[in-house]
Amino acid sequence: MTDLGKVDREFFDRRIYPHLGAERDDVSLGPQHGVDFGVVEVGGEAVVLASDPLSLTPALGFEKAAWFAVHVALSDAAVSGIPPSHLAVTFTLPPEMTDEEFGTVWETFDRVTSELGVSIVTGHTARYGGCRYPWVGGATTLAVGDPADIVRPDGASPGDRLLVTKGPGVEVAGFLVTLFEDAVDLPESTLAEAKERFWDMSPVRDALTAAAAGPVTAMHDATEGGLRGALVELARAGGVRLDVDSDAVPYLPGVRESCEFFDIDPWAATSEGTLVLTVESEGVESVLAALDAEGIPAAEIGAVRDGEGVFVDGEQVEPPEVDPSWAVFEEYAEKVGLE
Repeated sequence: MTDLGKVDREFFDRRIYPHLGAERDDVSLGPQHGVDFGVVEVGGEAVVLASDPLSLTPALGFEKAAWFAVHVALSDAAVSGIPPSHLAVTFTLPPEMTDEEFGTVWETFDRVTSELGVSIVTGHTARYGGCRYPWVGGATTLAVGDPADIVRPDGASPGDRLLVTKGPGVEVAGFLVTLFEDAVDLPESTLAEAKERFWDMSPVRDALTAAAAGPVTAMHDATEGGLRGALVELARAGGVRLDVDSDAVPYLPGVRESCEFFDIDPWAATSEGTLVLTVESEGVESVLAALDAEGIPAAEIGAVRDGEGVFVDGEQVEPPEVDPSWAVFEEYAEKVGLE
């Protein structure tokens, strides 16, 4: 069976990277494995583009499911440091989805994008046989701005400091506990803390706040493969070594307990909402202060050095071969009869 989740670097380099269509001079950043966005320069401005599948999990309730979906769609463009400005969205809906349910989804998309200053400019919406939850379409986000303001994914340099927002395992608590609450045997107070993490599952404000506050050199959100995967991808993109102090990494309330319950390594599991970033040393205090002012927990966790690879407490680490949250989702979906 083919592994679930995003393709690995070997597959990307062998099957995708050699075949990218026509070469154009206006493409200033094209596809790279582990890189969240591309950049086209038009009329002296940078147009950042990022595409992602859309997923909706009805068991969350359609409002929550849509909130998460739109933030996922916007997040890869946001880590460029340029505020997302335009969204194209395609829905390939299961036949059983009602007009009222879709209305809730679309109203949530409208509310979230309006709050963030994003205009929905085009798309496609239809019901098709064979389509089923949670994968119900795709979206492309654009962010238009000054090329000088882009935070490139390969921008980390020796001497920079390494920061993280929110810490690992956010999605294990916020998504899995919310979805499978009735099957999670944790104290009520811990369940409540874990479910609150749902609203932390977006790095959009994190990225834009940090980029506006100081000399950020690179950013990457910790999706599939979690914090460990994001650190490795950031190091590879910049051709640098990252030294990480695990004791400095923060954990939000309810995360450790949720990961222990599901027997998941919090550093290996997808953690939408967690942002890894490198900052020039003189800008660390201003970036941390700006994040704190927005109520976004963050910490300095290490340094960028000459070399390559990621070293946690002096020991080199590799990205997980498979994100453990996939197997847990399938196991508990079967337990609770989630389709």
